[in-house]
Amino acid sequence: MQPLVTLRNLQVHFPLARSEVVRAVDGVHLQISPGEAVGLVGESGSGKSTLARALLRLIPLTDGEVWFDGQPVHRFSEAQMRPLRRQMQIVFQDPMASLNPRMRIGTILAEPLEVHGIARGRQALEQAGRLLERVGLSKQYLNRYPHEFSGGQRQRICIARAIATQPRLLVADEPTSALDVSIRAQIHDLLRHLQKEMNMAILFVTHDLHAVRQVCSRVEVMYLGKIVESAPVQSLFTNPAHPYTQALLDAVLEPKPSQARRSRPLPSGDVPTTIHVPAGCRFHTRCPYAQPRCREEEPILREIGEAQHVACHFPLSKAGQP
Repeated sequence: MQPLVTLRNLQVHFPLARSEVVRAVDGVHLQISPGEAVGLVGESGSGKSTLARALLRLIPLTDGEVWFDGQPVHRFSEAQMRPLRRQMQIVFQDPMASLNPRMRIGTILAEPLEVHGIARGRQALEQAGRLLERVGLSKQYLNRYPHEFSGGQRQRICIARAIATQPRLLVADEPTSALDVSIRAQIHDLLRHLQKEMNMAILFVTHDLHAVRQVCSRVEVMYLGKIVESAPVQSLFTNPAHPYTQALLDAVLEPKPSQARRSRPLPSGDVPTTIHVPAGCRFHTRCPYAQPRCREEEPILREIGEAQHVACHFPLSKAGQP
């Protein structure tokens, strides 16, 4: 099956004063198949949201390639991108910031239908009502304003707007991080239901590993602008290969952590900046298992198991040790 999305050596750098550069995304290779839900996880500042916005061409690329359904999106002008945006939609982290407070919900949902020539006037409003019902809200809410809804309801409205054009790819950028725990589970269930119903690919950007387990089938772990591990969800949770992935999993609270987890060494030191990226392995300054080779040679992403890839010279065993 041909991938729906392919990123090749994607780079997004932001120049600063004194000839310094923020290497937010620094050579990422990624593929997403049609109908696949992929989680993109990592600490704050790892480059997740920048990668997601670069994929959609919301920010300019420094280098690399972005292919969507076989089309070289990285070469497209803004005029060429407009018809393609119907197939590529995004749900942002803060629903209130992405909804116009002066517009009624009916107008907000009808707007993408009219912009892309799908429906107009009364027909667009009727479709807007059906969109609200698909995300679990009443069509009677069409005449209300965004401030009249709770955070979870507003995010449902944002999801309704995103699926209005029947996209083939939905980028969900931390869609539940501002919501209560109980509401998060409902939104995750909604995304999973829509993904299966529409056979829609999802790039789910988050730092919540529980959410990844609920929504996604594959996980990409990102650290300082690079993918350091890629694996199916079950493989990553039961047998992580990169020390950074293991540290992320160990950071998840558990009522009764195992003795092996309590005895494992933790990463030390502060997170380096993407302005001054460490030589060799980017994680070696914090890795409890670092060797001299890690400080000198940058590891490449290589296959170590079925559909599992890791960028580490000394990947962890099933016992959680190198």
